[in-house]
Amino acid sequence: MPADAYLGIDHHSILIADVARCRDFYTRVVGLEVDQDRPDLPFDGVWFRVGAQAIHALCLDNPDPVEGRPAHGGRDRHVCLLLRDLGPLRQRLEEAGVPFTPSRSGRAALFFRDPDGNAIEVLERTS
Repeated sequence: MPADAYLGIDHHSILIADVARCRDFYTRVVGLEVDQDRPDLPFDGVWFRVGAQAIHALCLDNPDPVEGRPAHGGRDRHVCLLLRDLGPLRQRLEEAGVPFTPSRSGRAALFFRDPDGNAIEVLERTS
């Protein structure tokens, strides 16, 4: 199969322990919207719209340790979101007391962790 047969990524899933806490963090702090058009599944979770894609937060047992993860999310598995302007997100992270680090490569990007320890990168893309 040729590589260009793939069209993109539909969604990225993360493991969470508390749906309400996750919904609050991703809507209030990160600024995403809950995606009501995605299917319900036989376990708790929540979908977030990210452009034409989504993050699916699955409320399932996490087999990975939450403690002891690298301080900088770029040194851990993570999802990278694209944003036109990092300024408002940086302000919301600071107001919420969420620690973040800038990209170590010099790109306009921030790394932070959600309440369940999932690493998130947000890359500024102005065009």
